[in-house]
Amino acid sequence: MVNRKLIDSHQHLWVMSEREYSWIAPEYGPLYDDFRPERLAPEIAASGVTASVLVQAADTYDDTFYMLDVAAHSDFVVGVVGWVPFERPQEAGAAIDLFKKNPYIKGFRNLTHDYSNPKYASDPAWILRPEVLETIGLIESSGLSFDYVAVNADHIKNVPVLAKKFPNLKIVIDHFAKPDIAGKVMEPWASLMAECATYPNVYAKLSGLNTASSPDWSFSDWQPYVDHIISVYGAHRTMMGGDWPVCILSGDYVKVWKAQLDVISKYSESDQEWLCYKSAEKFYNL
Repeated sequence: MVNRKLIDSHQHLWVMSEREYSWIAPEYGPLYDDFRPERLAPEIAASGVTASVLVQAADTYDDTFYMLDVAAHSDFVVGVVGWVPFERPQEAGAAIDLFKKNPYIKGFRNLTHDYSNPKYASDPAWILRPEVLETIGLIESSGLSFDYVAVNADHIKNVPVLAKKFPNLKIVIDHFAKPDIAGKVMEPWASLMAECATYPNVYAKLSGLNTASSPDWSFSDWQPYVDHIISVYGAHRTMMGGDWPVCILSGDYVKVWKAQLDVISKYSESDQEWLCYKSAEKFYNL
């Protein structure tokens, strides 16, 4: 599909028959299944993607070790965003020290939007709790990055606090913080994301937009949102991800990647290179 490198900066794997994923319930339909790399393999060539970063799908060590196992036996995976227990800084510190010895580990994430998990207590400011901030400080000291799951305005408001407190920590807001594309709503999302962009250590991830859109979406629905992010973050702080297998809830991997390449086709060749792979390489130290 493209003749350049194309890094999928947001790809999941999960094997429910072998380990626990607290948020994946039967009502998620097709997601309530096993998703190993072999299942995606037939779509890789058609998508144009040349490498991927695996991102945690469970708040467990099991999930992180599974991704590391896949990475060690794959020519395709170039990085892993794992998990440590952010709310237990002493344990998290020991885990970070262990994980950072693995060359595939590039950063960490918690499922902070999974309010079904009692540890988050439906608290949109969970990420700002003192014990959690202590762990984030350890991640900053380690030189690794932080993926942040934001799905509402209250989540986005936490980002400037984190960016200011940890200026040497690279933070990426996953899925553009899930704007209401289906409802064609721009505010307060646009203003909040612009405020986050004033901090040079904050990046944005163009991923998961199809599941924030109406069922009959096209890339043109995304254009105002993508244009806004590029205008405030620049292409050099924006990367793209396929969000497989979540993307199958509204389309498929190849369709999503075609749309993502279409939505950035208006930009300069240099900007497209940053969006397609350079920003991901810079952020994750690939």
